[in-house]
Amino acid sequence: MKKILFIVGSLRKNSFNRQLSAAAKEALAGKAEVTYLDITQVPFVNQDIEFPAPEAVTAIREAVGAADALWIFTPEYNFSYPAPLKNTLDWLSRPVVAGDYEHGTVLTGKPVAISGAAGKSAAGGARKKLTELLKMIGTEPIEDPQVGIVLDGPAFMSDKLTLTDENKAALAAEAEALLAKLD
Repeated sequence: MKKILFIVGSLRKNSFNRQLSAAAKEALAGKAEVTYLDITQVPFVNQDIEFPAPEAVTAIREAVGAADALWIFTPEYNFSYPAPLKNTLDWLSRPVVAGDYEHGTVLTGKPVAISGAAGKSAAGGARKKLTELLKMIGTEPIEDPQVGIVLDGPAFMSDKLTLTDENKAALAAEAEALLAKLD
């Protein structure tokens, strides 16, 4: 069974994007093994501590290396993705061995699905910029379909993500597109 690693860009325990990832996990049930990447302990990128890599960085590199694909769930902060997600991708885009730029990174060639829940934008700005970044650092992001969920006032008041049948169908289609990349 293929292994898909979920990365939730929000650190909040009950974030909308964590809730969205749970629905995506349901869409992959019986089709792939899903695990989550813990980015809460990853230190800020700093060349002074790059080699040997901090324990948290080694752990995320090993998890990404063991995965067949990634699925990122991102909120949108000021028309972009959040700092913890960017910091994680920065660490993952660095060589594992000092000075070895020839052999790529744990991200090189990795298929990546992108989804997001945000306000009126449906995380469109974050998804667009994240797609650009992922291409630049050597992954293979899926550009279509990408699921964007609009969060309205009641969602923010209840702190609950409610998905329509259309949203669930879109997540299922994105799951199938990601799985197709692994055939």
